[in-house]
Amino acid sequence: MKKEKGKAVKIIPLGGLDKIGMNITAVEYENTIIVIDCGISFPEDDMLGIDKVIPDVTYLEQNIDKVKGFVITHGHEDHIGALPYILPKINVPVYATRLTMGLIEHKLQEAKLLKKTRRKIVKQGGYVTLGDFRVEFIKTNHSIAGASSLAIYTPAGVIVHTGDFKVDYTPLFGESIDLQRMGVLGKKGVLAVLSDSTNAMRPGFTPSETKVARTFDMLFSEYRGSRMIVATFASNVDRVQQIINTAHRFGRKVILQGRSMETVIQIAQDLGYVKIPEKTLIQVGEMNRYPDEQLVFITTGSQGESMAALSRMADGTHKKVHIKPGDVIILSSNPIPGNEKAVSRIINELAMRGAEVLFQDTHVSGHACQEEIKLIYSLLKPRYAVPVHGEYRHLTAAADTVMELGMEKDHVFILEAGDVLSLSQKEAKVTGKVPAREIFVDGLGIGDVGNIVIRDRQNLAEHGIVVVTIGLEKGSKQLVSGPDIVSRGFVYVRESEELMRELREVSRRAIEKCRKKNIREWNRIKGEVKDSLSDFLWKKMKRNPVIIPIIMEL
Repeated sequence: MKKEKGKAVKIIPLGGLDKIGMNITAVEYENTIIVIDCGISFPEDDMLGIDKVIPDVTYLEQNIDKVKGFVITHGHEDHIGALPYILPKINVPVYATRLTMGLIEHKLQEAKLLKKTRRKIVKQGGYVTLGDFRVEFIKTNHSIAGASSLAIYTPAGVIVHTGDFKVDYTPLFGESIDLQRMGVLGKKGVLAVLSDSTNAMRPGFTPSETKVARTFDMLFSEYRGSRMIVATFASNVDRVQQIINTAHRFGRKVILQGRSMETVIQIAQDLGYVKIPEKTLIQVGEMNRYPDEQLVFITTGSQGESMAALSRMADGTHKKVHIKPGDVIILSSNPIPGNEKAVSRIINELAMRGAEVLFQDTHVSGHACQEEIKLIYSLLKPRYAVPVHGEYRHLTAAADTVMELGMEKDHVFILEAGDVLSLSQKEAKVTGKVPAREIFVDGLGIGDVGNIVIRDRQNLAEHGIVVVTIGLEKGSKQLVSGPDIVSRGFVYVRESEELMRELREVSRRAIEKCRKKNIREWNRIKGEVKDSLSDFLWKKMKRNPVIIPIIMEL
């Protein structure tokens, strides 16, 4: 593609910055926009009742005529999970490698969007042309098969998006990352690199997956007489294959537990990415036919998720699998930032039931450390660097790593979600801002719960609620019944009769004050009651419950 001097291409991250997850980036040139990934993030502890968080695609909706397609780097939830929520608004084709597309199609099938969504499978090494862009899929290593970096050929120059990656010279399955292609691109000239920053704070190289294979061999050999339960990410297809292979060598039967685990492995098996030896996989209902030392469970719940299979085993609510003394639990993952408490809780619950929990050397990351990031930048030799995929501390660490290679500080951009970065052969600068807030999904509701509702839920959770019911005469507004006080999550009413009496008296005085001032509007009366009770409770108890006055006209 011929470069047009002076022309600028825009990079617009709509998520995936200042947090782990919700990865989505738009690349725009004149009348063409492509969208790289479309993921979710999981709610933080203070997002009460929220199931997942999806990106704000208002900018894409406003420019729908320019949007040519979603280009997906790999099949993890933080890269594909939002597609069922976004595609009804942005109905454009989706491009991905075979396993990634298989996982996407399962989601679309559940959302009844499969027939409405145009899809195209792209082989690694293949290209797809979208408007003014040509996009090349480049083989890379990650913790799921089919992961790709993207080389985006634009009239302003080549942009390389690494996706999630690591450099594994000895992967257990498939080929190593295509460093040769990276070197060829670097010789031809690369305008900018958007690189995975998740592990940018860690020096050195990420260990090869073969390290975990050796650990599993050792553990299976050491605990031959114990029932084994291995918890990992359902989407870590290579790890699951590795566990299955080890179990088969040691004569064990494998039982998959957790809906997502069963779904992902079934899709991967159907597409040929997982090969299960004959008669190795059994159903959970068949486990009583075999002694414990012949069983290994592969389960979800390595992050302490409350509804995942391992959590239900740990707290005794799993219908079919019960933890017993002598069980060996292997956590084959590292806690995602923010999940440490949940993981610790699970470990304690398992230990209390007599199980032995192991997590040393049972996991290696799928993300590049500092030396791998340096290698990719050294091969690609970009003019500009844009760290992506990580919290702010990860982005700054990635920026520092790139500058160690000699890149000038003003050529490295740490962006915020919504920033518009305009790049050309001559210059690069942030030229604008687009909407990029978090959209909360609560049950079937999308976006109907905002920050104000979340704040109310936090107040309710922290301080409880006090409801004041008042009956006023229709004409005179004289008090004819109540005030009656009902509280939940504030104090135990039966043991706080004196406090309830005081609250009724404060409410009565507030209503009398309104009557003397000839205040007849309900909202003003409610406001006076609410303010009076709030002041009283703060002075008396230093508490601030949610107060809801209800007036009935009698």
